[in-house]
Amino acid sequence: MAGHFEALPGGGATAAFDEVEISILRSLAVQLMELVGPGDEPAEGEDPLDALFAEGPSEPPSDPALARLFPDAYGGPDHVPDDDARTASAEFRRFTENDLRTRKREDALAVVRSLDALSAEGGKGSEDAVLRLKPDESQQWLGALNDLRLAIGTRLDVSDEDDGSELLGLPDEDPRKPMAMAYLWLGGLQESLIETLMPE
Repeated sequence: MAGHFEALPGGGATAAFDEVEISILRSLAVQLMELVGPGDEPAEGEDPLDALFAEGPSEPPSDPALARLFPDAYGGPDHVPDDDARTASAEFRRFTENDLRTRKREDALAVVRSLDALSAEGGKGSEDAVLRLKPDESQQWLGALNDLRLAIGTRLDVSDEDDGSELLGLPDEDPRKPMAMAYLWLGGLQESLIETLMPE
C-alpha cells in the first residue's frame, strides 16, 4: 500500500486509494472514534451554553493510548510532577479535554465521510478512486492520521525517539505485524500530506 498525497492547485491535497486501502483507513478511523468515545450531546431541554462550559475530567485516562492522545499539559510521560504541576494539569484537563475529544472525533468522522463518498464514486474498472481534499479537510485528515499513529504506536510500544523502522523486520507470524504495517503506512501518508500543506 503506497498511499501518497500530492498538492492540489489552490490548496488541498489529492491521493489515490484502492478498495482495500479505503476499507483499512475507514476501519481505523471508526476505531479511533470508538477509542476517543461518544460525544456529550446536550440533553433534551438543556441549554447548549451549559454543555459548552461543562467541565471535563481532571485525571488522565487509564488507557495508555488515550493517555497518549490526551497527555498532561505540564511535564512529559517520564516527568514526575510535583503537587503544583499536578494541580495545574488537572485544571487544564478539566477545561480542555472535552473540546479536544470533540475535535478528534470530528477529524476521524471527516475521514470516514470522505472515504464513504469516495467509495460511492468508485474507481473505473481496476483504477483506484481519487480522493480530493479541500485545505480544511486536509487539516482534519492530518489530525486523524496523527491520532491514529499515536494510538497504534502506543499499542506497539513505539517511543518518541523511535521511528518505528525496526517494525519492518517483524516476522510474518508475529501478531503485531498487521498493526505495524498499518503504522508505517499511515506514517507515509502523514508525511506526504504534511509536505502538501507546507508553504513553498
